[in-house]
Amino acid sequence: MSDEGSENSHAGARSIGPVVSAAHLASGAMPALSELEFAVTMMVNAYSRWMVRCMAATGTAGLSPLDVQVLHSVNHRGRAKTLADICLVLNIEDTHTVSYALKKLDKAGLIRSGRQGKEKTVSITKDGEEACVEYRRLREALLVEPMKALGLDERELSRLAATLRLVSGNYDQAARAAAAM
Repeated sequence: MSDEGSENSHAGARSIGPVVSAAHLASGAMPALSELEFAVTMMVNAYSRWMVRCMAATGTAGLSPLDVQVLHSVNHRGRAKTLADICLVLNIEDTHTVSYALKKLDKAGLIRSGRQGKEKTVSITKDGEEACVEYRRLREALLVEPMKALGLDERELSRLAATLRLVSGNYDQAARAAAAM
């Protein structure tokens, strides 16, 4: 197929409108943002299912997506973390949700509490580290290998990730503005 035919096919597909979950939001000045929001929604839901099921496959069932994220965050670089550290890195405003996750992970023996001066910290336990290592092994086999087979450009994925981090800052600013109204 020629480039022209390809462009016409693409234009024809686009004539039905952007792929969104809320057409009334896409009818504004930036329909592509609604496409991004829908794609992020689909990605978040798929990623959440993946985290829970992968962690269950390690033998560590019963964790929520947030619990899994917090566990990996605590394991990151093998250093003790504070509640504030974890919330900052994961961009979580509701500290009580992370606090609950930490209690759940501590009760499961995956992390342990400690102190650095007056600050309460958490660090990974041997069982927690083993769960993270097994999660990584399963991730490589079940997710990374099939993704590599798609032939995606890793530089483009990194660029997309950087763009999403930048865009998240605009959502944070808009949320602050909405809260002030």
